[in-house]
Amino acid sequence: MNSPRIKKCGRCGVDFKCGPEDGKTGCWCEDLPHVLPFTGEDCACPACAGAEASRRVSLAAVHAPKGGPPRVKAVREKIVLSWSGGKDSALAAYHLLASQKYEIASLLTTVTEEFDRISMHGVRRELLERQADALGLELRTVLIPKDCANDIYEARMREALEGFRSRGIVKVAFGDIFLEDLRRYRDERLAQVGMTGVYPLWKRDTDELVRTFIGLGFRAVLACVDTQAVDAALAGREIDESLLRDLPEGADPCGENGEYHSFVYAGPIFKAPVACRAAERVRRTPRFNYCEILPA
Repeated sequence: MNSPRIKKCGRCGVDFKCGPEDGKTGCWCEDLPHVLPFTGEDCACPACAGAEASRRVSLAAVHAPKGGPPRVKAVREKIVLSWSGGKDSALAAYHLLASQKYEIASLLTTVTEEFDRISMHGVRRELLERQADALGLELRTVLIPKDCANDIYEARMREALEGFRSRGIVKVAFGDIFLEDLRRYRDERLAQVGMTGVYPLWKRDTDELVRTFIGLGFRAVLACVDTQAVDAALAGREIDESLLRDLPEGADPCGENGEYHSFVYAGPIFKAPVACRAAERVRRTPRFNYCEILPA
């Protein structure tokens, strides 16, 4: 039985878990770029380790030798990334790129036709497109009606996937973490078109994931919250340490059970931040409270 050790961060002093846990294949730090360990330090918490890894990657890019013979680049497999615009999608993109194994050929997002917004998250399509531009990635949107029947959703998604398959792309990545039924559903649908799923965040500790997200310098705002799980006033809040302290006991730190959805506007994989601002809060349904995020 794997049991992680509780260690104290040599930088900020917080206690954190180090090592693999039951059902997991390694420590959370294995997902960071291979620029660690720290010199003269034993270990660091997810937030501090993520921040230092991001800093070292940036320094390596600045000080990379110029001129000389060109280096032969390894061939990376093209992959589609299921993209909601939120935190888990951004972390999945980060890990895919850090692995050096994949080239993200396109983002794939469902947009509700009547509202022209990202389904579930309620973020405007204009901001989604600005995200893709800031990431330097192709964007493929799948339009679905509000209250979409499952057969319509599956038919339209299948059409999009077959388009990628015709380009020789056979893998789709998702930011899912531990929902077994959802992964099984995705894998079954992908298999129907000769594709397979990749899950770079699968079975990772969600508290460590969100703290790594913060430590790496990602910036995100809560676009929608489930008021049956968290306080409605959290809509529009930044994902930071203060937010984590304000989540109620029992809420998943990553919102994996649907407690919240987010919009990421900056981070280490962005060429530039997406200029936006949190505006009014709108209770569009009795259960879900949204924050209107506007282009700035």
